[in-house]
Amino acid sequence: MDPPGRFQTTSTQPLFGMAAGEAFRERLRSGRILPLCGVYDAFSALVAAKRFEGVFCSGFGFAASQYGLPDIGYVNWRDIHDFASRVRHVLPHTHLLVDIDDGYGEEVISANTVNLLEAAGVSAVMVEDQKCPKRCGHFEGKQVLPVEQFSIKLKGVLSARKSLFVIARTDATDMEGGLGRAIQYAEDGADGVMIEAVRDLDFVRRVVREVRVPVMVNQLFGGVTPCWTLQELQDAGVSIAMFSTPCLFAAQYGMEKYLDQMVSFGKLPSQNTVDMHDCVRILHKPPNYDNSSG
Repeated sequence: MDPPGRFQTTSTQPLFGMAAGEAFRERLRSGRILPLCGVYDAFSALVAAKRFEGVFCSGFGFAASQYGLPDIGYVNWRDIHDFASRVRHVLPHTHLLVDIDDGYGEEVISANTVNLLEAAGVSAVMVEDQKCPKRCGHFEGKQVLPVEQFSIKLKGVLSARKSLFVIARTDATDMEGGLGRAIQYAEDGADGVMIEAVRDLDFVRRVVREVRVPVMVNQLFGGVTPCWTLQELQDAGVSIAMFSTPCLFAAQYGMEKYLDQMVSFGKLPSQNTVDMHDCVRILHKPPNYDNSSG
């Protein structure tokens, strides 16, 4: 399997409305694993899309970057719609998966969220079965809704979309229970499933065998899931590899290292940084924008 290369446009036409979901399905039908790079704002999305076919609008990353708060339910549907719309605006040809947490409320709110995101050109969403208040999926203390209650919400989401690809995520802490939920959510009509915080690749293979829809695995450095290679995940039958926080973590690392050097030297360091022109080259420029301007 070839490693993920530089970003290549997935369509000559912008991926808005039903086209986005259909293009996402078509890509999965290729049989090649789809790596999605987690981003926390439009700029990180621009950087990631030079290297990956698709990006993931991370709730963890958004809460951290926009609020300076942990991912425990502060984000709402208006926030995530604005976030996703900004990313789609600058990346009209990129596969775009959006984290919608628990749908931000009961089924009527979840359905409205999905309607808005599909209209904004989102390719896919991930909705989870955690109880409110939620927690990051790799921390202790998670609680999940009864299966029947989440199934009602999931079916509402599915009935509200037209072609948007819907991934049902379970945060069940018991892996056998998580597998049972994944099977049920697939039977409810979910297009894909994810069991969060899996620890064993043999278990992932079992999920792929027993669930008749594409399976996604989340890779989070420092989380409980091992950092498997794309080749290992593809060999296990995984369809989507979601790397949820690399841009956020790299940004924190880079800022801390660079600013420590600033403090030590009392000036702007000239190493381990980009310059003004490097930054501007990433940006989408309006007509008559002068590259030399500040």
